[in-house]
Amino acid sequence: MRVWNTKWIFGLSLVGSLLSGVASAQTKPSEIDGRSAQGGSRNILHPAVPLLSIAPDSRSSAMGDAGVASEPDVFSQHWNSAKYALIPKQWGVAISYIPWLRKLTNEINLAYLAGYYRIDKMQTLSASLRYFSMGQMKFTDEMGNPLTTHNPNEFAIDVAYSRLFIENFGGAVAFRIIRSDLTGGVTQQNSAGTSSAGMSYAADIALYYQDKLKLGGMPAEYALGLTITNIGSKLSYNDVYKNFIPITLRLGGRFSADIDQYNRLSALLDASKLLIPTPPIYDGSHNIIKGYNPDVAVVSGMLQSFYDAPGGAKEEFQEIYWGGGVEYSYAKQFALRAGYFFEHEEKGGRQYFTLGAGVTYNIFGLDASYIIPSAGFNSPLANTMRFSLSVNFDQPKGNKKRSRRA
Repeated sequence: MRVWNTKWIFGLSLVGSLLSGVASAQTKPSEIDGRSAQGGSRNILHPAVPLLSIAPDSRSSAMGDAGVASEPDVFSQHWNSAKYALIPKQWGVAISYIPWLRKLTNEINLAYLAGYYRIDKMQTLSASLRYFSMGQMKFTDEMGNPLTTHNPNEFAIDVAYSRLFIENFGGAVAFRIIRSDLTGGVTQQNSAGTSSAGMSYAADIALYYQDKLKLGGMPAEYALGLTITNIGSKLSYNDVYKNFIPITLRLGGRFSADIDQYNRLSALLDASKLLIPTPPIYDGSHNIIKGYNPDVAVVSGMLQSFYDAPGGAKEEFQEIYWGGGVEYSYAKQFALRAGYFFEHEEKGGRQYFTLGAGVTYNIFGLDASYIIPSAGFNSPLANTMRFSLSVNFDQPKGNKKRSRRA
């Protein structure tokens, strides 16, 4: 049997979800975004369940998808769960909605729910749920006759425990369950194995540090964050091909300055790298002539990811993608944000400006962000917006265990 739905398959290839683990490796760059890397085809890393890499919140996405060292907020679960150890509130919840790839289709959406609760001044628990809906997929037989339909979807649910080690320095661990159902159990004729939903289990390790300083008499603050996320088992849709999930190393920093009692300015920069094997170069007999065998265990693949690129150190550096931005806030109530995201063209070529704004009233916060592609092509990411709503609460007054702001 064969699958029919051009928009869905195009979007699935673009996002990077692989049913067989080899189909996208045969896809030419021009088939995805109309561009080709200088000097030939791209050597793109293709992890399964790419929804785990999508920035779910409007605040960080408005600053170039940088957030590993941003100020602690409800959405820290995605960026750096260690930030919860220093969050100034007692508990909070937030929801975010992304109408994803709107230039491609109106059927792809990502919803995200996150929350945290401070146990005491040293410990915090948090959790999140993300659900990625990819529209409707139609199955037909070899003659084109309709058989059935399916709504492909992916979701991930996780919990984290964060702790303050010493003043201004915290760490966290998180555990995650991931499920990706792309076909609803329908198997294509002559395909390897039986199609089924893919499952994976993963963990995060996170560290965060922030401290205050003076800059020309102005109160200021700097922060550093380090995370390794999605350290977990491979995911398979057919018990034959097993794909790495997006194990990601992030390192970032932030600098914030209070210009006066009302005006605050922050700058952020993140560097990220997928800790999965780089596809090698094969000859006509499918023998590796440059690079390393990508079919290795998870830990071996993480270590190998630092030296296995066929192009050597130059290509390894190209696998680092960058995000940075600035935020201006007034009276802790209004915020304007801007940023830039850069990925080398031989590793995907995602390059775009981001804009956003936010407003906070009492315990409520509302944020929005917008993507402006800058790489010179008609990107499916264009016109992508994110909307986020958060609620944060302090402990009732008079509670002696009320947490302090670190």
